[in-house]
Amino acid sequence: MQRNKLSFLNHDPQGDGPQYLEDLATGYWFSQALFTAVESGIFPLLETGGKTAAEIASALGCMPQSLPRFLHALCALGLLHNDGGLYFTTRLSSEYLIPGKQDYQGESILWRRDLIPHWTGLGKCLKEGGRVDCKPDGEDPADRAERIRKYIRAMDCVARVKTREILPLFGGALPGGEMLDVGAGSGAVAAGFLEGTPSLRATLMDIPEVLEFTGELMRERGLEERVTLCPANILEEWPVEKGRFSLVLLSNIIHAYSEQELPALLARAAECLEPEGIMVIHDLFFEHYPEKAALFDLNMFINTYNGRIFSLKAVGEELVRQGLCLLDPVALGTDTALLIAARETESLARVRVRPEDRLIAKVRELGFQVQPLSVESIPVPGWAHLRCRFGCDRYGSPHCPPHSPTPQETRELLGGYTHALLLEGEPPTKDFQRKVLQAERDAFVAGFHKAFALWAGPCSLCDTCATEGPCRNTRDSRPSMEGAGIDVFETVRRAGFALRTLGKKDDFIKYYALLLLE
Repeated sequence: MQRNKLSFLNHDPQGDGPQYLEDLATGYWFSQALFTAVESGIFPLLETGGKTAAEIASALGCMPQSLPRFLHALCALGLLHNDGGLYFTTRLSSEYLIPGKQDYQGESILWRRDLIPHWTGLGKCLKEGGRVDCKPDGEDPADRAERIRKYIRAMDCVARVKTREILPLFGGALPGGEMLDVGAGSGAVAAGFLEGTPSLRATLMDIPEVLEFTGELMRERGLEERVTLCPANILEEWPVEKGRFSLVLLSNIIHAYSEQELPALLARAAECLEPEGIMVIHDLFFEHYPEKAALFDLNMFINTYNGRIFSLKAVGEELVRQGLCLLDPVALGTDTALLIAARETESLARVRVRPEDRLIAKVRELGFQVQPLSVESIPVPGWAHLRCRFGCDRYGSPHCPPHSPTPQETRELLGGYTHALLLEGEPPTKDFQRKVLQAERDAFVAGFHKAFALWAGPCSLCDTCATEGPCRNTRDSRPSMEGAGIDVFETVRRAGFALRTLGKKDDFIKYYALLLLE
């Protein structure tokens, strides 16, 4: 039986119905099963070898008649594996849910569990205009210290994994010198840079209560001799030398501040750059992972005084106001992205970002869902163009069949390419097609000199299309995918998007375009 992705992780306005709402309403079932499993210690118990349900129940102090149902759920979630009545950890749980392993995520998971009571107060926060569950002024110092320790350990779990995504971009970009980690937290990202660049030193800036634990983690990593701990409130004047640092890092920190606070924060960071230095901002952004970013923004609304998620566009514009040059945003494979800036464009040339990745980020800023695909996966059967000839009242229009490429010409066209992007967008048609043309121009400027776009459906750029004679807008008009013989539905499915035929006039319409690159 085909395994479907949970609809609340794959919002589809064309196909959503009651099941989508049901999955949203029961989303906490999944997280609660994970929380309970991590709390119970079941994963380290099974890491040494398989055990029966009865053995697991005895070890965990659970009722033997009830535990198999929980074990079945963990198997369904991919966290355990049942082989002949013996339960084992899976690759996922073995790698990330065993305490003591390098990539252990348990503390991060349990930190999310501890936020549940705050989230149940969302309605009250909305009525009050902000955070309502505030820690009392008289919080016991030991309790505060333990709360900070748990938070730093939780964030360290996440940061270690993120760091491995970030570091390959900077191989050779940092010959040495000094870096400044603003709001360093656990220092995991800075530690990654230090380990990859032996001649680099780091100044870790955060509040004193955090740096106490940052220092512990640096000692655990053997890096204490290469770091300087700098206690500071980053909303006040920074106690560091201006123009000193070859790298200024702001990782998962700007979301803790407000729109009003952001300009001063970025201005201070820019002042710390040496002339050839690089600034790296790593965070969640609305454009990169919209659903997660929007919910994380709510999380900041519930749990902080001023925190919020920003758009890549807003932060990028502020960096330009600070006199910096920017790379196009770099989307990581997880839920975060990077903005990389410098005073000189030559400094940015040292960063190892694939041109295709830069382009994808730029195209997403136009409002598209983007999926790379191999040109070999684009089917051009013998029947697709016939749907235009028989069944479409636009047949014979300029740049529609028979004036568009034949299937054979399309196969020859695709034969000159290996890589393409499939773009998904929404009505109105004219706006969609103009954005596709902008994406094509962006691709050309980015160095893809063969960039060429086709879109699904007839051209709708002109208010009045020429009914006779040649097209009057050959600069902007492009062939339709189906008119050129491409099976749009199969192309979309092969790219991983969801598409279905529509039966009602008011059904949600999706638009697609193909951007051939090289």
